[in-house]
Amino acid sequence: MTELLTAAQMQVIEKTAIESGEVTGLELMEQAGQGVVDAIFEEWPALDRRGASPSRSPGYLGPDEGDPLRAVVLCGPGNNGGDGFVVARLLRELGWAVEVFLYGDPEKLPPDARVNYERWGEENEVRVFAVDPAPLEDDFLRFPNEMDLIVDGVFGTGLTRPFAGAFSMLANAPARTLLRDQGAKVVAIDTPSGLCADSGRVLGHAIAADMTVTFHSRKLGHVLSDGPATCGTLKIKSIGLDPAENDQVVHATDADRVKLSKASGGHKYAHGHALILSGGSGKTGAARLASRGALRIGAGLVTLGVPPSAQMEVASQITALMLQRVEGKDGLADVLTDTRLNALCLGPALGLERAQVLVPVALAAQRATVLDADALSAFADDPGALFAQIHENCVLTPHGGEFARLFPDIAEKLNAVPTNGPAYSKADAARAAARRAGCVVVFKGPDTVIASPDGRCSVNSASYERAAPWLATAGSGDVLAGYITGLLARGFAPLHAAEAAAWLHVECARQFGPGMIAEDLPEQLPDVFRKMNI
Repeated sequence: MTELLTAAQMQVIEKTAIESGEVTGLELMEQAGQGVVDAIFEEWPALDRRGASPSRSPGYLGPDEGDPLRAVVLCGPGNNGGDGFVVARLLRELGWAVEVFLYGDPEKLPPDARVNYERWGEENEVRVFAVDPAPLEDDFLRFPNEMDLIVDGVFGTGLTRPFAGAFSMLANAPARTLLRDQGAKVVAIDTPSGLCADSGRVLGHAIAADMTVTFHSRKLGHVLSDGPATCGTLKIKSIGLDPAENDQVVHATDADRVKLSKASGGHKYAHGHALILSGGSGKTGAARLASRGALRIGAGLVTLGVPPSAQMEVASQITALMLQRVEGKDGLADVLTDTRLNALCLGPALGLERAQVLVPVALAAQRATVLDADALSAFADDPGALFAQIHENCVLTPHGGEFARLFPDIAEKLNAVPTNGPAYSKADAARAAARRAGCVVVFKGPDTVIASPDGRCSVNSASYERAAPWLATAGSGDVLAGYITGLLARGFAPLHAAEAAAWLHVECARQFGPGMIAEDLPEQLPDVFRKMNI
């Protein structure tokens, strides 16, 4: 899986490489600046000085296509600003007209950034703004009348306080509209200024980018919370560093975690038997969606456990799925005497009262268990009573509202407006919840975070090239619960099952595309598997 680093983890990687003598800080800065320029030309070939200049905005009376393209580079008081000075120099060497603005005291720049500031200043001007000046709206907006590019090198991964003062007005709607109307592209170095690299939370204001260029690997803030909406397109450029070796590093889910091939010659019971409990009459659709997902993902058998009132309704709707009457706690206990039932799912439209009765029985059976929806909300008044019964082979799958009901103090901390950085992140929240519950927690959303009690954590991000907004449809979460249950039935460990299921969930949505409804998700699995040579 791909690393998703915090700012501190990235700093350790860079420091280790520098102290080992493999590379100098100046060399890293040069490679970063070159990576930004390369990414700009890859994304917008028309901005390459060897290509045609982009068309100017209507009414513009300035240079024709033979004249230099224009860039403004905003540099901050740290090494992110140093990267900006490198970008400015490289663009100038390619024939661009470049203006550079520095937010900070040149005398206080870090050593490597100071070197690149001085290199630029040997032949070029730097317009300097003091930190936290008086309002500068009128003075500040004396940018060139026409700009092709704005490079944001003000604050990178090290932002620890709300972004204010000079340049922060670029985060305001009028300034953004002005830039867009001029046709200027906004490129952020590492992270857009104002975005917390660890959490994806905006500290005060953020300069929204058309493209963000980061180095070595993605950072957590690129995929969590406001990150995707603020970063625009995300490009990753190598600067020659080694991967982190730390099992507490968060990773992005990927295809490598999906190992689903069945052993040849196996029979259906060798691939597990899942029991998914349904609500009463008129409330069976969610459980049927989950069951279809469990069966499609490879469980050998899937049985729907239904109350008497729903037997005829469910029987008329299913074929490959099996049906079992489960009336109350005694009925469930009796069904669970069949030890071949090795994975359980409770929650999708189960009903709060039915959940309160059946969840303790299911957990006492010590089978791999997914608790979703009503199975979580049923214990909102006393989450501790649920946690006391949970065992390590459980997976909880809350969305934001359910998470807040089970973990109100953690949710309050997560939802508080951040006043400094690194801000509390969804990954922090999921890890804390997993430790408290004593099992794997799948904190759902476009930035689904999967955490285990031992601190291992991954993010399944449906953003950037994996965006699938049509997953926001009724029943999609029920299918995900079924996917996880089916993989548990097949013998996957809870964390592995959750990661693989979440990744496949997004792949199925991308396979179908816009217009998808929840029923379509399980039916995409065969095509997804074929593409993966499974």
